[in-house]
Amino acid sequence: MSTVAEQPLPTGRRGPWAAMFAVCFTQAVVLLDTTAVNVAVPSVAHGLHAGMDQVLWMINAYLLAYAVLLATGGRLGDLFGPRRIFLIGLAVFVLASAACGAAQTPEQAIIARVFQGVGGALQTPQAMAIITRMFPADRRGAALGVWGSFAGIVAAAGPTLGGLMVSWLGWRGIFYLNLPVGLIGSVLVVLLVPRLASARRRRIDLLGSAVLTVGMLGVVYGLIEGPPHHWGALLGPLTTPVVIAAGVLLLGVFLLVERGRQERDPLVPFTILRNRNFTVMAVVVSVLPCGLGGVLLLTPLYLQEVQKFSAFRAGLLIAAAPLVSIFVAPYSGKLCDRFGGKYVMVAGLLLFGTGIGLLAGLIRTQSGWAALLPGLFFVGLGMGVAFAPAGVVAFARIPPEMSGAASGVFNTTRLCGSLLGSASVAALLQAQLSHGGVTHAVRVTYLLPVAVLAAGALVTLLVRPDPVEEPAPPTVDEVSEPTGSRA
Repeated sequence: MSTVAEQPLPTGRRGPWAAMFAVCFTQAVVLLDTTAVNVAVPSVAHGLHAGMDQVLWMINAYLLAYAVLLATGGRLGDLFGPRRIFLIGLAVFVLASAACGAAQTPEQAIIARVFQGVGGALQTPQAMAIITRMFPADRRGAALGVWGSFAGIVAAAGPTLGGLMVSWLGWRGIFYLNLPVGLIGSVLVVLLVPRLASARRRRIDLLGSAVLTVGMLGVVYGLIEGPPHHWGALLGPLTTPVVIAAGVLLLGVFLLVERGRQERDPLVPFTILRNRNFTVMAVVVSVLPCGLGGVLLLTPLYLQEVQKFSAFRAGLLIAAAPLVSIFVAPYSGKLCDRFGGKYVMVAGLLLFGTGIGLLAGLIRTQSGWAALLPGLFFVGLGMGVAFAPAGVVAFARIPPEMSGAASGVFNTTRLCGSLLGSASVAALLQAQLSHGGVTHAVRVTYLLPVAVLAAGALVTLLVRPDPVEEPAPPTVDEVSEPTGSRA
């Protein structure tokens, strides 16, 4: 695949750190909506006179559209430029947020949430693509450390911030707040992020996109609907396992379709899948949201049901973990730059698992909130150490012109890991609640993410990484172009 002539990246106010600030600030609206909206469920149900099924679909419609289109969104960034697709995704997301805030019926809100997911799927893969293409290998670890820390903090703090926004602005305020943030962010992106080179040929793999979308739809829909339907019937003989199996089968068909398109702008270039570093890390990274999701589900349940905390107080206590990760993540990235990401990743996963294990071992029905602090400290330490190395190792040898497709696949596996982990944790929790009290159920269920994180650490430790080579330098297709003149 040909690209335009490479030229050095301009510095000054369009330097890489300024560009990353613009990307991080703007992506906050997507990250917040992934978790913050959940706490507004009661207010949304009351305000729109919606049933619980409708309210749950306001959450799931976003996740569904977001998950199934991530890979496609990433590849569009390769073909048309990551900054252009980032801004288009942001515009779609902000307009859909306005529509959601103005919704008068549950159906209107659900449709608006679908378009929010579309905008998020276009925007999210471009963030990692921009960062990996703008920073050289010797500084990429520190950059991904800062970005990973930011993403983890915003996602983990989403419920607390969401609760505050609902209290101050009402449930519609959560969506309307995206408008000024998105507007400011778009200005920052236009001013600070240069136009990175895109492919000269712009042929979209429509067949591959359609097959992948339907396949992912089956898998993600089945994972979302499995727990509330107890993994049983959805419609007549159609069960959630059947839907998931059909989705997996279509993903196999997708690979066959892509195999025949490798010379014609495929949706997923097999070059990235043949890269052992990328493939292993794309799998291993899926265990991180399982661990984080377990903490965010089980810890508030224990605090509110056993310790009788309010949702706001529980959120503040849990925020201790991302607070620790703020100070750790940049150093994790620097360690990756110096020693490589493999052993840093193993250390982060083990620290993360140790923190959850401490939560399981120290909480009791009569213990106070302070019993959670050692576990939350190690969870934050693990989050800060583990989030950066996966990206550093995975993208070390990815060609710049394929960084969007790689980012889309990487984020898709991470989100699928989150959904699968959440479903597994919820199923085990439900089973344990039928045999004992809340404290017992939470303590036993904590052990599932501990086991998953330990397995991820073992896989990372046993796999021999490919030698890392410096990828081609980042490029822009119009260095002399005035700042902000084109998207």
